[in-house]
Amino acid sequence: MGKTVKVSDKMQKNYTYELSEPIGKNFDKDFKPDLTPKEMLSLGVFGGVYMRDCQKEFPKDWFKKAKFAPKGVYRPQASINYFGVNASQSLAEWEKKGWINEKNDPRGWFQWYCRYYMGRRLPKEDQRQVKRWNAIRRHIGQIAANCRPGDINCRPRQRQALLHWAYDSRKF
Repeated sequence: MGKTVKVSDKMQKNYTYELSEPIGKNFDKDFKPDLTPKEMLSLGVFGGVYMRDCQKEFPKDWFKKAKFAPKGVYRPQASINYFGVNASQSLAEWEKKGWINEKNDPRGWFQWYCRYYMGRRLPKEDQRQVKRWNAIRRHIGQIAANCRPGDINCRPRQRQALLHWAYDSRKF
């Protein structure tokens, strides 16, 4: 706590932020993710191309079992994702829809979550992202309404999308 993190990667140069909470603690009362960033990366998310160049910013153990596409591969690889399907939209699409906070988290929700998990707090942005996270819950209801309990092969795109948002969709 009280630590300053300096970021310099492909998408952010000379960006700094403060950690004001202990790692993995003191989350907003409305934000209860099932998975940590480390767990998400080890399961296979975002086609294995997300956040490969910013590993110095986060704990090394997050990346020990992370599933990444080979070096030189810049397009998401569905086979790397836990459910073997692509469930992402492009960064350009995220930007077009206004989902990206360019200044703080140019990579989107997962970058925000990693930094939030580490202890960074930006009250207005945190509130926006927690609201977005809660809105994704609608997919849990769709899985429950259309799939037999425990059938993880049912609605794999929705399950993968939920995994991208730290919901453990293997349990539905």
